[in-house]
Amino acid sequence: MRISKTLLILSAACMFATNASAKLEGQFTDWTVHSKGSGGEKICYALAKAKSKTPSSVKHGDIYFMVANWKSGAAKEQPSLLTSFSLKAQVPPSARIGSSRIPMYADGSEAFVESRTDEKKLVRSMRKGSTMRVDAVSARGTQISYEFSLKGITAALGKARSVCK
Repeated sequence: MRISKTLLILSAACMFATNASAKLEGQFTDWTVHSKGSGGEKICYALAKAKSKTPSSVKHGDIYFMVANWKSGAAKEQPSLLTSFSLKAQVPPSARIGSSRIPMYADGSEAFVESRTDEKKLVRSMRKGSTMRVDAVSARGTQISYEFSLKGITAALGKARSVCK
């Protein structure tokens, strides 16, 4: 499952990386919704930029959290962390909202949730929470942490889902 999921997400990441041609579908407090592509290749995603980055002594670049939907149905509300540098694959990242902690895995400059059950659990927690923290280790060995506001996530997820219906 990890390989096919990784290919699907890498394809989505390529679409995201060339965001210049993505269409802004809406702004929902701290989250934006974008769409890109057409037909079964259309992807719709809710996106938030990290509100805080630690340690502050490190150049992090742009850090985003994305929840993606494919019109084809290949993925529904699939969460991922997008960084501007490689993550250490041997040290699994994790997302935490309140007392709920979801394990992730690193693949290059991204982190994904391993199981569909945990994806659903994370997205459910995102809808109920106010902030989410993602901890990881960079390929250079630096312990990093990002906080994302969850204000507007419920409306953003609803919009992303409806745009890719």
